[in-house]
Amino acid sequence: MIVLGSTGSIGVNALAIAERFSLNVEALVAGTNIDLLNAQIKRHRPAWVAVANEADVPKVNHPNVHSGEEAILRVIEEADSEFVVNALVGFLGLRPTLKALETGKRVALANKESLVAAGAFLDTSRIHPIDSEHFGLWYLLNDARPVRKMTITASGGAFRDWPLDKLKNATLEDALKHPNWSMGQKITIDSASMMNKLFELLEARWLFGPLEYDAIIETRSMIHAMIDFADGSTTAHIAGVNMQLPIAYALMGRVGEPILEPVDLLAVGSLEFRPITPERYPVWEIKDALLKQPERGVVVNAANEAAIARFVAGEIGFLDISKQVMAAFETYDRVPESIDEVFAIDREIRERSEKDARNR
Repeated sequence: MIVLGSTGSIGVNALAIAERFSLNVEALVAGTNIDLLNAQIKRHRPAWVAVANEADVPKVNHPNVHSGEEAILRVIEEADSEFVVNALVGFLGLRPTLKALETGKRVALANKESLVAAGAFLDTSRIHPIDSEHFGLWYLLNDARPVRKMTITASGGAFRDWPLDKLKNATLEDALKHPNWSMGQKITIDSASMMNKLFELLEARWLFGPLEYDAIIETRSMIHAMIDFADGSTTAHIAGVNMQLPIAYALMGRVGEPILEPVDLLAVGSLEFRPITPERYPVWEIKDALLKQPERGVVVNAANEAAIARFVAGEIGFLDISKQVMAAFETYDRVPESIDEVFAIDREIRERSEKDARNR
């Protein structure tokens, strides 16, 4: 397999599964954590390596190292592997997804933005989701029973217990204090704003079709997904907090041995559920409208990435992220009719954000 984002959490877990089940790792693609990348190279002996920055190439202990986006696309095109694990963060993960599908490969997808921005133009029959929520939905769909509603769960993020009047003063450091998970900067900020759950609902829409979708907060992150069936019954997927289970299924299709220890419900004791409210998570106001027009996910994603960059730079407050996303969604109603238009709209939204920043 090819692992994009090998030094991140998903990449590290994918390589653990590869080692456990003796899967060949043909290529590693990483960002700036060169020390960890070199350790992965030593252990897995890939034929190809690519890094984000050309300046890091001499630091990599491998004879076949490339850099930049075009290098990533070349590795995908020329490597023999059937599977690409795409754990890249952000819109930059879309082109690798497109290239993998174009070359007939299957994609174990953790990159949310591929489906959020371009789900209408992707062959989802060759995409295997490795988010715990989408894996949970897939795991529950093991029969032809008619589905009424699909629900995914959220942790609530860093500010789930904050007084509402304090949110306007939230800092970057505050936003990165996730209560349950250790993740990268962007996804942790998205969790705090509930943007990640909005994205996951969009992903579910493209993966499973035009059904009814919703999300609720489950504070322990034990229940990942639930399905309400037409007969009135509800099933829930309960599993420990570990991404190796969805990764193993994505890569191998069937798993016949324990990946995790079963959840001990007596030890858990109790679970707490909460609604996701616009008062705490303002972006939730556009959920229903966005699910009715999921093609507009590219607008929301571009506005969100631009706003997060400004928040990290200290130019705007935390609540301004949601305000800017909602403003873009409400004022920009162009719907992409091709993959080229997806990239064009993404550029236009980012240019608008940069213009607004200069005018302030």
